[in-house]
Amino acid sequence: MMVGDPVESGLVASLAHPGGNITGVSTMGTPELWTKRLQLLKETIPRLTRVAVLWSPATPPTPWQAKAMQGLEAAAPSLSLELSFVTVETPLKTGKALSDINRARAQALCVFADAQLSIYRGTLLSLESETGLPAMYSERRFVDDGGLMSYGANRMDQWRRAAAYVDKILKGAKPGDLPIEQPTTFEFVINLKTAKAIGLAIPQSVLLQANDVIR
Repeated sequence: MMVGDPVESGLVASLAHPGGNITGVSTMGTPELWTKRLQLLKETIPRLTRVAVLWSPATPPTPWQAKAMQGLEAAAPSLSLELSFVTVETPLKTGKALSDINRARAQALCVFADAQLSIYRGTLLSLESETGLPAMYSERRFVDDGGLMSYGANRMDQWRRAAAYVDKILKGAKPGDLPIEQPTTFEFVINLKTAKAIGLAIPQSVLLQANDVIR
């Protein structure tokens, strides 16, 4: 359910023929998806030049995460962006991350998909509040809890698809014979209340792309 790339992570042989005892729905954490998030940030803030990418070393890195980071670095020059990778060593202690963000003179934040950061999203959202910087997330629940914007797979849709897998397996299907699905529904969510709080005017061209706007 929460794996960006099951093949790159070494969990399955292929999406079409997983083999073994694992199947499910991938979140598709591809470099292209992260590039899209940077593009949306740039469209929201045309003068944006410096972005801090937040990630947690507490979660063991996987090949797809490294690939996604490389994709971000590769996409940044074409958007005239300079990236600074900032580690959140302990989710409950964000002091060092705050200092690193300030040192990098970041104008926006891009939060990397990570189990630790998702669990402690309340503390992580405080960084956006303390810095007053716009932030892009990969999960809608960050925006529902007060983050500025997110772009990613529709998780509710994925949970519904997971239920279909459970049904098939309980009826005798072998997990290894069930192809792993890639998400087909993506959503771009913007929290206008947060935008107002940090003094950011969202361009109409960006609002028109949003699937949902929290007012």
